Amino acid sequence: MTTKIIFLGATSAMLAACGSGGGILGRERPDEFAVQRQAPLVVPPDFNLVPPAPGAPRPAEGTAAEQALEVLFGGPAPRSSVETSALDRAGAAAPGIRSSVGDPETNTVAKGRVTRDIIAAPEGDGQNSQAIIPS
Repeated sequence: MTTKIIFLGATSAMLAACGSGGGILGRERPDEFAVQRQAPLVVPPDFNLVPPAPGAPRPAEGTAAEQALEVLFGGPAPRSSVETSALDRAGAAAPGIRSSVGDPETNTVAKGRVTRDIIAAPEGDGQNSQAIIPS
């Protein structure tokens, strides 16, 4: 008997929430059909762009590869005095260093397996280290 009363009470509460007037919480819902018209978009009076002339070259200068290189490595952008001073003190590399590194005439040193093993060695104070002699 008690179970039936609880079931009927819960069912009536759920059905009351579905009714108009906001249900149990009394919230007012917005009317989705009350739509107002917005003002049309207009071009501002100081808009200076003009459409391109037929047969005129595209505004983008250079190929995509040239534009990518310009973005990656920079161009003749003016530097502030603070930036120039910091780069001078840091001993900055020459502007074309990235291009000359891949040059076959550039001397490089092959570090090899030993250097890789030293870098990959675990940290520690060295008390438990052992010498591994290659065979």
